Amino acid sequence: MTMIIAKWTVEEYHRMIEAGILSDRQVELLTGEIIEMSPEGEPHAYCSHEAANYLSSLLGDLATIRQAKPITLPNDSEPEPDIAIVQRLGREYREHHPYPENIFWVIEYANSSLDKDLEIKSKIYAQAGILEYWVVNLQKLHLIIFRDILDGEYATKQTFLTGTIQPLAFPNVTVAVENIINK
Repeated sequence: MTMIIAKWTVEEYHRMIEAGILSDRQVELLTGEIIEMSPEGEPHAYCSHEAANYLSSLLGDLATIRQAKPITLPNDSEPEPDIAIVQRLGREYREHHPYPENIFWVIEYANSSLDKDLEIKSKIYAQAGILEYWVVNLQKLHLIIFRDILDGEYATKQTFLTGTIQPLAFPNVTVAVENIINK
């Protein structure tokens, strides 16, 4: 017997949210499927919050740091990355969540969701054209950086334990790995 999975568009997903159907659930839309999000443990909450504060002070007026807020992607996805570094569009975000062209890069903190973040989300972000994607592995306390989109996937994947990084969008800005990992 073949099972057929019902796929949802971003518009249908928004209608479900507006109708209150998903109000008591922590979910996100990934390639048309409504996926339960893992509960956020203490290390996850602490590390992502501290990193967001650090990036906010580091980038200043260059970007807006959004924490655990939706981004709207063209592949029927509306994930809620732990941190999204986006253009400062002010009130425009009252009308829509950031689109790929508004996003400099995204960061996910992963413990129980590591496989989803490394496999599924990396493909979703690459297919949407997000040029840079960072994943903090909370189990091993290292940072994985995905770059260089080729055929809808990231061609480059580097792992950092220490050191500094220049984000693609801001080559004159130096980010300390330790302040993203928050060991």
